[in-house]
Amino acid sequence: MTTFPTRLRRAAAQVDAKTPATRDRALDGLRALALLSVPVGHWLLGGFGSEGGVLHNASPLGALPFLAPLSWVLQMLGVFFLVGGRASALSLRRAADRGVPVGSWLRGRVLRLVRPVLGVAAVWAALVPLLRALGVPDATVRTGVVLMVQPLWYIAMYLVLTALTPLCVKFGAWARGWGAAGLMAAVAAVDFLRYGPWGASMPDWLSLLNLLPGWLFAYQLGVDWAHGRLTRAGAKLLALGGAALFAVLLLVFHYPASMVGVPGAARTNSHPPSLLVLALASVQGGAAVLLKDRLGRALRRPLLWLPVVVVNLGAMTIFCWHQSAMFLTALAGSHLGALPGLTTAPDSAGWALARLAWLPVFGAVLALIGRWARRFDAPWPSRAWRAVAGTGAALFAVYALGTV
Repeated sequence: MTTFPTRLRRAAAQVDAKTPATRDRALDGLRALALLSVPVGHWLLGGFGSEGGVLHNASPLGALPFLAPLSWVLQMLGVFFLVGGRASALSLRRAADRGVPVGSWLRGRVLRLVRPVLGVAAVWAALVPLLRALGVPDATVRTGVVLMVQPLWYIAMYLVLTALTPLCVKFGAWARGWGAAGLMAAVAAVDFLRYGPWGASMPDWLSLLNLLPGWLFAYQLGVDWAHGRLTRAGAKLLALGGAALFAVLLLVFHYPASMVGVPGAARTNSHPPSLLVLALASVQGGAAVLLKDRLGRALRRPLLWLPVVVVNLGAMTIFCWHQSAMFLTALAGSHLGALPGLTTAPDSAGWALARLAWLPVFGAVLALIGRWARRFDAPWPSRAWRAVAGTGAALFAVYALGTV
């Protein structure tokens, strides 16, 4: 009888043999790493409280500030958008070489992102009344909806950046590789107005000015990387300069240590992005460029390449469904009483250790969901299918706007 290790090696060899020699394995590896950081980050730095049988969202960062450095590692949006910018710029160039219009290129990219989002929204449109019919409290249902919606802003912003790719290419050429520096300067100016001597007199909406330049920063770096304007020397400067800026912002200007929001905190780094987010993205982006060749060589090994392929094939499923997997696990567990690390308040080191034990469970639930939900990633089979999914997604959007 064939053993599991033998089957695994055989599957890895088959996937390796089917991979085109021109495939940029390092880019896929970086994308997989950034993608996995999203569920792991949400699963480790998010939790639940339970009062009177009602689940509500709770964060361990308020009671356990020593976990904040974890967010520096797990918040890999710098790599996510860097790789996205490089991949989009290269894809756009290949499309132009084939004579494909920009509009057609953009439509294909958008559909690959939108289909899974509409799918998960349509499923939740049916899940909300089902949970209520089963006796789940309305407040618990709202907790699940909030969790499901949280990651979708990544996709919304990524759609905007993808649409801007042709302009990013032109901007990078005009700025001769220094476009990202201009975006960082814009974020720094807004932060100075928000947190400087006149901060108390600034309007609340001023922070929204950081949304586009803040998230475009790493994406623009990726576009410049694709066009050869981000060299190894530039990557070293990016990594070292970003590390120095990160330290100064934390130690001298007292930016919040956590890269994600902390309940009750007066300031947040990520919504919208602060200069600290860009400093971290600089470190991550510079390191990614410097390690790319070494990573590419490592991923020539079939057993290392196989999980990268699996993660990339299920990227949108992981993105759209990982919060649902955690919520459904906690919902099932809530019927068993207080389970450490799952339905108990995230306010102790013991909770953090117990939460580690739940990560494989969340992963297994996500894998089970993914076996069924991946159908939303592929082109939908009929107009009726599209109509039902679109209607369900619209109904869920109306509900979610009144909840989140």
